[in-house]
Amino acid sequence: MSAWWAALLAAAAVAAWVPAGGTSALHGPGRPGRPRPRAAVPWAGRRETAATQAAVLEVCDLLAAELAAGRPAGVALASAAERWPPLDVAMEAARLGADVPDAMRRLAHERRGATDLQWVAGAWQVAHDSGHGLAAALERTARGLRAHRRTRRLIDSELASARATARLVACLPLAVLLMGSGAGSDPWAFLLATPVGLGCLVLGLGLLGLGLWWIERLADRAAAP
Repeated sequence: MSAWWAALLAAAAVAAWVPAGGTSALHGPGRPGRPRPRAAVPWAGRRETAATQAAVLEVCDLLAAELAAGRPAGVALASAAERWPPLDVAMEAARLGADVPDAMRRLAHERRGATDLQWVAGAWQVAHDSGHGLAAALERTARGLRAHRRTRRLIDSELASARATARLVACLPLAVLLMGSGAGSDPWAFLLATPVGLGCLVLGLGLLGLGLWWIERLADRAAAP
């Protein structure tokens, strides 16, 4: 019976790091322009970030296409906001005659994964100040964002091996305990029935969680834009 309790305890520790379903950035809930709550697990946060980055690139392409077709900037922003609802703040700024690039920069700062929107805001600002074509500026920005996205994917693929190694190493203590049980010893009784064992178990799980968290933090900092 003690072995079952130990297995359940280990499963609960691992379950805290199982990927959770994230909300799509294209049509996800939440008011535009407000900070999104931090994801409960790293995987959900990375999926949300990747989806938002893809949405920003799609918005940039859509704005360039709409403007190249001769549509006014306000109409192009309205079309882009229909595709990506958080962009409503920029559309509202354009409707009121306010600073559209500033609204985009605020959104890029407040929303997870929307950092690339600063480049769109910069292209908008330069085109507005210099009088050059906004469509051409956004097309060049979209090409740059696409190249940046390819670089991000390369970095993520390199970091995936480090993350997988960390998770594999985290499973080794459980494998050792199972091997000890198979060899005729009873490590579960020591871990669950003695004060020293319980202390070792709590300390081990704490260090395990701390190590996984630290690896994820280092990887996320390396992959940060």
